[in-house]
Amino acid sequence: MHLWPQKTTTPQSRYRDLSSFEPEFWKKKALSDLSAEEWELLCDGCGKCCLNKIERRGKICFTNARCRFLDPETCLCRIYEHRFAKVSDCRNIDLATVLKEPEILPKTCAYRCLSEGKDLPSWHPLISGNADSVHAAGQSLKDRPLVSETEVKNYEDYVVDWPDL
Repeated sequence: MHLWPQKTTTPQSRYRDLSSFEPEFWKKKALSDLSAEEWELLCDGCGKCCLNKIERRGKICFTNARCRFLDPETCLCRIYEHRFAKVSDCRNIDLATVLKEPEILPKTCAYRCLSEGKDLPSWHPLISGNADSVHAAGQSLKDRPLVSETEVKNYEDYVVDWPDL
């Protein structure tokens, strides 16, 4: 089950009523013990995992080329529920990915932070209670210089060295 985004769900609605979740569940449970709903709540909606990446000399490098289905204004996938059927190289951010390939996730990703023994940052929506806090803190892709992957001929020309990646 995916809580976000769906037609009847807005980014903020995920955080509107957290009464059915244990407070600070991410501090009390291992990633492997989270429910599907708790796992989804950890996603801060930054959109950074939807940037195309290349491997250069054994290192994963992020580009500013975004998936064609990522809305650069909301930083949400336009086809979230169908992304794996529509995008052959879309990665499922599951526990195996987090543990085996953390470098494909940005440094600020909640899954990566928690797996590395760090806490969620103050701007994370589970801390702030506001889905827009990730944007206000400048931690999302909103207002960054992005290009659609459909415009890219050579990903090498789009490698970025943003500190949060």
